[in-house]
Amino acid sequence: MTKLPRPVLLALLTVYIVWGSTYFAIHVALATFPPFMLMGTRFLVAGSLLFCWQKWRGAPNPSLKEWRDGGIVGLFLLGGGMGLTAVAQQYVSSGLTAVFIACSPMILSLCSGFFGDWPNRREWVGIVIGFCGAILLAAGAEFHAQPIGLIALFCAILSWDIGSVLSQKKLKMAPGGMGFASEMLVGGVFLTAVSLLRGEHLLAPINALTFSAWAYLVVAGSLLAFTAYMYLLSKVNSGLAGSYAYVNPVIAVALGVMFAGESLTMREGIAIVIILGSVALLTLSKSNKKT
Repeated sequence: MTKLPRPVLLALLTVYIVWGSTYFAIHVALATFPPFMLMGTRFLVAGSLLFCWQKWRGAPNPSLKEWRDGGIVGLFLLGGGMGLTAVAQQYVSSGLTAVFIACSPMILSLCSGFFGDWPNRREWVGIVIGFCGAILLAAGAEFHAQPIGLIALFCAILSWDIGSVLSQKKLKMAPGGMGFASEMLVGGVFLTAVSLLRGEHLLAPINALTFSAWAYLVVAGSLLAFTAYMYLLSKVNSGLAGSYAYVNPVIAVALGVMFAGESLTMREGIAIVIILGSVALLTLSKSNKKT
């Protein structure tokens, strides 16, 4: 049995809980912010804050090569992953979106395999079980989509996973938080530029609720969770790092039960047990540490 180091466990819990809670924050913020403006500004501000914090701590500026590599990862993860997801959500139901996102750990593991880091048997079992649990959890949702939305959603997931693998295998970013800052800055600039080119504007005046949701996405969703995810990519294998795709809907359901008075059906309860079992398999895998 493999025991996860405390920093890895904390990073996993951060990604699980925070990204699981951002579903509601995004829903609230979209009442005021259009999608590309919302994502572009959250990462631009988060990247700027992290960059300034790193400079205050005495970190050196990234080299031109590190800016380039961090920018490439940021364009794949945030520009392609987040941007195309925003496009897809206009044409694909939330239930079908959840099922597609549940494919991400499998695609991520396949991409890692092409670079010589194939999951072992236990990891594959955990990935497949988690995917089945995610489908069961989303089974009660409405499923409808237009072809352009399905194409955009698949390309978004592929872009996110390629960016994740490139950050692991090929590209050398600035060390620590400065590398994460460069990714968010380049990705945020790209998404904000897309917002401007699309002519997006505020859908309604900013109020305390929507500003609070936007600020939560900046601090928790970007600074904490995105940084934790990048840390996981450098420390554990892709199956465990990508397991957030299974757990985040579970967190969202749990928050709905606790704070929104929603009920938990038998099907959802079984799905949650299946998903937690898959995470246990991935966590206890002997090869979960990077070699």
